[in-house]
Amino acid sequence: MTPSHSVKNGVRYRYYISSVLIQGQTDKAAKLNRVPAAQIEALIVSALRERHAGQANEVEAQGSRSSSDQDLISAHIARVDVNPDHFAVQLSAKTGQQDGKQDQALSRKGPARDHANPNIMVIPWRKPPSKRPREIILPAGPSSHQDSRPIRAETRARLVTAIAKGRRWLDELIAGTLTTVEEIATTENCTVRQVNMTISLAFLAPNLVQAAVEGRVPRGVGVANLRDAPTEWSRQYARLGLAP
Repeated sequence: MTPSHSVKNGVRYRYYISSVLIQGQTDKAAKLNRVPAAQIEALIVSALRERHAGQANEVEAQGSRSSSDQDLISAHIARVDVNPDHFAVQLSAKTGQQDGKQDQALSRKGPARDHANPNIMVIPWRKPPSKRPREIILPAGPSSHQDSRPIRAETRARLVTAIAKGRRWLDELIAGTLTTVEEIATTENCTVRQVNMTISLAFLAPNLVQAAVEGRVPRGVGVANLRDAPTEWSRQYARLGLAP
């Protein structure tokens, strides 16, 4: 596979794409033709460090700094084949000989060795789905009529913006940057009540805030529902009719 990348909404995503697919040979391309680069690299580096933990400890005991991920890959890996359920990592000839004594200790957990070829390390892996399902916070009881669909994108954006604004205003009051809510109201050209209601969003339960950011709050829950919520986190969920 060949390293590549794409840009979406200003964010750069790295991945590996099948070489024959890049060459236009779609008939020879495997079903698994594109995989996320960061996940592959992290798994392989982690497996290498686990396998060479004993050698690394000896080197560090002698006063040398541990090698970087790039140096580790360059020194020990000759090739990586991506399969639907595992990586087949072809080790360098020298590394394969040094690692022979560690096979039995590591065979029960973590990366295993393909005993048909002593220079190949097998790392279990499955490609994650391209779209992860969102686990919506369910209603507290079966009698609730709460809409089980996820929050609308525009509602989520307004809610997250309001929470961030409330936290910022609270931090400014605590730090003394702004001394009164009247000063905030004048600066933001809004009413004092609106400032107070927005600041109340800074006291929402952390899990509820995270669910709002991830879009897991059910449809119908927005800024109006969460303003001036009870201080106790359990009562916040109860007020919305949601399971904590």
